[in-house]
Amino acid sequence: MPLVQRTALALLLVSALRAQDCQSEPKIRTTEAGVKFVRTPENCFKVVRDFPYKPKYVAIDGLRQAYIDEGPRNADPILLLHGEPSWSYLYRKMIPVLVAKGHRVIAMDHLGMGRSDKPVEIAYYTYLGHAGRLEKFIQELKLEHITLFCQDWGSLIGLRVAGEHPDWFARIVVGDGALPVFPAGMKPFSAPKDPDVIDESIPSPFANIPAQQVPFYDADGRLLPGVAAADFAKWMNYAMKSPKFRASEVLEALTWFPLSERTKAAYDAPFPRREYMAGARAFPSIVNQLGGTNLKAWDGLRHFEKPFLTIWSANDPANLGTKAMQQNLIDNVPGARGQPHARLAEASHFLQDDQGAEIARRVNQFIEKNPR
Repeated sequence: MPLVQRTALALLLVSALRAQDCQSEPKIRTTEAGVKFVRTPENCFKVVRDFPYKPKYVAIDGLRQAYIDEGPRNADPILLLHGEPSWSYLYRKMIPVLVAKGHRVIAMDHLGMGRSDKPVEIAYYTYLGHAGRLEKFIQELKLEHITLFCQDWGSLIGLRVAGEHPDWFARIVVGDGALPVFPAGMKPFSAPKDPDVIDESIPSPFANIPAQQVPFYDADGRLLPGVAAADFAKWMNYAMKSPKFRASEVLEALTWFPLSERTKAAYDAPFPRREYMAGARAFPSIVNQLGGTNLKAWDGLRHFEKPFLTIWSANDPANLGTKAMQQNLIDNVPGARGQPHARLAEASHFLQDDQGAEIARRVNQFIEKNPR
């Protein structure tokens, strides 16, 4: 066999072995404290072609926390926090625009997401656990004078930490997010029954949303006739129990523009098998853990006088995308007064994917006009 053919065959065999490693039975690891977890093989991220950033890791509670850290280390950091079920890849269009202006940019993968370790027990994932890990992450990296950008669950986690530690933050930008405050003991939604029992009959709550979204709101921000608001309880149940749940279907449904097959593969890369998805499955359901937890943090935000900006999408059918949710922050956070709050056209819930470069441009401008 000619050398060229042998080389090509060898490359094909290596590729096949790598694919097999990605899809094979995962290795269950255990921390010193007895927490069982899995770690997505790096081979699974070979499909990610438009995110050239080398991941870094920090150990928190015996588990590896992944993050991207780009730009000059002596610059004030911009901390980017993603939501469910995405990972730091969501910020691929924002990072280069922010770094080009001389900022240090850090995008963290929440536990169970992206390249971070993934405990296999649903019960391990808690709201206070996620918030506590973010606190430890900031302290481990010795971050100061932070500009926070947060969205979706990144906002529920990030705004809690900012409200309890306002001195850590120089500025805050929120996109389609909130800090919900529920009375102690309140559970706003019915929890999925038998969470570890797979149910193939559960329909996808995203099945009827086309890849190219149609308008859901009128010019005044009201849902158009015939458009039903998202049913969060159905989403909780589907995420927890359906074997059909994939990160890419959620990102596809809740972005304005269609996603390419390559982009969808990148969003799915952290989750090659269901064993890696406990964190993604659990995330929606931890909303029932919010009762009585955020009173102190909300009070902190209501006294936050440093610059606070909201950048919303104009076509987010989820509760976090409403004008009322955005206005609640504008009305209650002192630092929001006089800021150029916006609702972006041709953007849905995951507005970083739809309008990342434009959002980054606005963040750069926000920092420039509000120096510390």
